[in-house]
Amino acid sequence: MPKPVFVGLDIGSSRTKVAVVDAAKRLLGHAVRKSGTDFSLTAEACLDESLRMAGVGRGEIAHAVSTGYGRTNVAFVTGECKTEIGCLAKACSHYFPEAITVIDIGGQDNKVIKLDEGGRRSSFKMNRKCAAGTGAFLEEMSLRLDIPIEEMDALARQSREMVKLGSYCTVFSATEVLENIRHGKKVPDIVKGLFYSVIKRVLEMESPTERIVMTGGVVAHNPYIVRMAEEMTGRPVMLPEYPQLAGAIGAAFYALEVKTNG
Repeated sequence: MPKPVFVGLDIGSSRTKVAVVDAAKRLLGHAVRKSGTDFSLTAEACLDESLRMAGVGRGEIAHAVSTGYGRTNVAFVTGECKTEIGCLAKACSHYFPEAITVIDIGGQDNKVIKLDEGGRRSSFKMNRKCAAGTGAFLEEMSLRLDIPIEEMDALARQSREMVKLGSYCTVFSATEVLENIRHGKKVPDIVKGLFYSVIKRVLEMESPTERIVMTGGVVAHNPYIVRMAEEMTGRPVMLPEYPQLAGAIGAAFYALEVKTNG
């Protein structure tokens, strides 16, 4: 007899993530795609890809929960929608059952969540007012620098003299970047400065506790940002195995809880 699986879906403004777990909270399948303009279609494609990886069919889905920007745009979701804050907390407290500060750097917003030893939220802050310090900020800067965003991490590691930017605003930062290029500053030094501004922006939202966990697509694709965060805070930074999937995994855990608790 096929065993039931539980699905979590995180539809972000930039990327859609799906996670499939079993009753023991083991990750069986997952997928990430650009959200595009049709959230429902992208969600369906991610679901099919995740189920193929897990080796199960739709008939084995016992429950599904969604979160994220487009969480109400999914036809196959069988459970209530959950907040991104709740899903990130659910996943991170499972993998790190201690008092932690979760720093999530996403495509359009940043979140800082403080959890106690039992996974209960003591505080959280969210940046929604502008794209500064987010994945969208780095994407815009990569266009200004005329380099693929996939190459930014490697370039930042090559820096020997970081260029610090004075502005957090995406528009003003773009002008500042162009000025630095005109004055002969090296691209690796500018990119490292962009990474620095992202971390500084997040750390100014809320002072982290001793134990820090970082999640999100920006962290997953730019591991040098994690090293810089460690240097700036003077503390080790922990990562779940799949930082970009944390929200989707947390949603899947909620789906499991709902089904288990009846």
